[in-house]
Amino acid sequence: MTISFDLQATDGHARSGVIHTTRGDIRTPAFMPVGTAATVKAMLPESVSATGADILLGNTYHLMLRPTAERIANLGGLHKFMNWAGPILTDSGGFQVMSLAGLRKLSEEGVTFKSHIDGSKHNLTPERSMEIQALLGSDIVMCFDECPALPADRDAIARSMEMSMRWAARSKAAFGDRPGHALFGIQQGGLDRDLREQSAQALREIGFDGYAVGGLAVGEGQAAMFDCLDFAPDQLPEEKPRYLMGVGKPDDIVGAVARGIDMMDCVLPSRSGRTGQVFTRHGVLNIKNARHMDDPRPLDEACSCPACSNYSRAYLHHVFRSQEIISSMLLTWHNLQYYQDIMDGMRAAIAGGRFAAWQADFHANRAMGDIDPI
Repeated sequence: MTISFDLQATDGHARSGVIHTTRGDIRTPAFMPVGTAATVKAMLPESVSATGADILLGNTYHLMLRPTAERIANLGGLHKFMNWAGPILTDSGGFQVMSLAGLRKLSEEGVTFKSHIDGSKHNLTPERSMEIQALLGSDIVMCFDECPALPADRDAIARSMEMSMRWAARSKAAFGDRPGHALFGIQQGGLDRDLREQSAQALREIGFDGYAVGGLAVGEGQAAMFDCLDFAPDQLPEEKPRYLMGVGKPDDIVGAVARGIDMMDCVLPSRSGRTGQVFTRHGVLNIKNARHMDDPRPLDEACSCPACSNYSRAYLHHVFRSQEIISSMLLTWHNLQYYQDIMDGMRAAIAGGRFAAWQADFHANRAMGDIDPI
């Protein structure tokens, strides 16, 4: 078994279903918390699970540098190493390497780069990326690709996409036959419909267990991203999971699901928790602002997380301003819970044929803004 996808309901372009893996089911639409270095920062694995997350994302680039994939393999694999029993998806490392301006050299073979940690030299190719992800033992493996920043010249995007498709074929060959593990291809092509279709056709011919829409959320803005998502997901096989990489803010996620996306990931909820940015039904608030100093209310009355169930805004303001570690723990937990509540709400709405109404309520609540203290 690799994985199987049970598409259970559609409502417009929005889809809900279940991805079945050997380590458990992934309910879709799914948001994957990011455990870059084998941990979701400020969270215990069981706390992440308690929010409703079915799957985590790990990062090939960071783990290959520290503590190394070989060391993790010798210690029993990534699941045992980080104490997460459910499915894990690992990205290929391509995006992180491509962001190392001045520290990398790109060729048809792959990428040579210097570590941001100690300056040591490394080579990352499609074959090496598959080897690292196999050593980690990830359930869903991403093929190695190049992700150019936008905006960019169309010819440059076309050349990059074509090379990524050659790398996708090499990734598939290097992945081999691994029962219990899946390989996803990554569509590229910038914002160009024709290039995206060429990429999708190449990926379909190679054949993958799932398909990602890559090369978005890299500087193009939400409107341009949504314009691309109006056609890109439909170019991919309907019967396979569709994954939008590196997205995003709550309204990005809802808009992506409305356009046919099944899976997403982003560091935003955990990173924002550590910087005092809190996501609620009524928009975003900054807990360090003085208006929360004497406020006895929870962050969000509808939220069941420990931060909202047990602590006031006044307390959370205090521990954040005091730089207490519990602030990162509680605010991250809340943000992750909020994201999973969004996913749960969308799954139920799609299954019930009322996604449009749910989406309208979501935007109306956020437009209200955070209500001032009484």
